[in-house]
Amino acid sequence: MIRVQEQDFDPGSELELLRDHCAGRAGAVVSFTGLVRDLNEGDAIAQLTLEHYPGMTEKALAQIEAHAIEHWNLVAAAIIHRIGPLAPNDRIVFVAAASAHRKDAFSACEYMIDSLKTEAPFWKQEDTPGGKRWVTAVDEPISS
Repeated sequence: MIRVQEQDFDPGSELELLRDHCAGRAGAVVSFTGLVRDLNEGDAIAQLTLEHYPGMTEKALAQIEAHAIEHWNLVAAAIIHRIGPLAPNDRIVFVAAASAHRKDAFSACEYMIDSLKTEAPFWKQEDTPGGKRWVTAVDEPISS
């Protein structure tokens, strides 16, 4: 399941949907929920605005999800990413992986969140006391 949306999401409800979709086939569900920070690079963040390339973003997320499902033999997966203006402590991203065993679910969840940070076409702009600034993507090691 892939969603790019402005509205907030409830991680608990999303986990229940994923669990129900698995209908007893999964022994583990692992999730990650990312939040907007109030401080970045030493500056206070009043707001974070996310932009994306419609169509291309969903395609990139679907490719990340498909790779995770195939590589770690997942029963199901989910990626939700918000766009638009967000305040500190708002939920920004949700990633979940369901598999027969926990090791695959953990590995796939880590892969999906690391990959979407570098491979999905999102642009982030922070509002700081010094003005607006674009956030550059930071390459982190990606599990495969």
